[in-house]
Amino acid sequence: MQWSLMGSSESQDTGESTLRALYEEQANPLYAYVLRLVGGDRHRAEDIIQETLLRCWSKRDLNLDAALLRPWLFRVARNLVIDGHRRRLARPCEIDGSNWLREMSTDADEIENVLSSVVVGEAFKALSEAHREVLYETYFVGRTTQEAATALNIPHGTVKSRVYYALRCLRLALEERGVSTTDASQLPACRQGTAVSG
Repeated sequence: MQWSLMGSSESQDTGESTLRALYEEQANPLYAYVLRLVGGDRHRAEDIIQETLLRCWSKRDLNLDAALLRPWLFRVARNLVIDGHRRRLARPCEIDGSNWLREMSTDADEIENVLSSVVVGEAFKALSEAHREVLYETYFVGRTTQEAATALNIPHGTVKSRVYYALRCLRLALEERGVSTTDASQLPACRQGTAVSG
């Protein structure tokens, strides 16, 4: 990370050169420490480091011995992070105008899920009993086609065929209710109440 100080580089002021040396020596370890404290927020970490070093610079009687200075800097930075956290907790939640949009989209998603489940339930009822049985066993119970064949006491190939045609009929029933799934012309013909066995 490249750090820089504001001010003229031509100035030979001992305060500025001392601050520049302090910055170059302490900034990288302090940055790594503060970055962990703020959960990886680089901008906040840089602001805290700037404030920490500004406080160090404004405290003129501070001993510049590195053994004493580093713990003091880390403590000041930690206190600034804690103060910022407390300040955010004490203030009411800020509204930037996009919060209501997230809430509305969440509500719309829930409504959409409920409506979708109603439409799928109606389309499911339009299927034949044989198709409903295999879809229930394979999709809702979560069985494999082999396990569904055993549970329904029908051949494995029949289950696979019924699942195939049941899904096609379900897609057709959904499209009849205005739900777009796929191109209906590619679906096999299926009549309500008729079980297609393979």
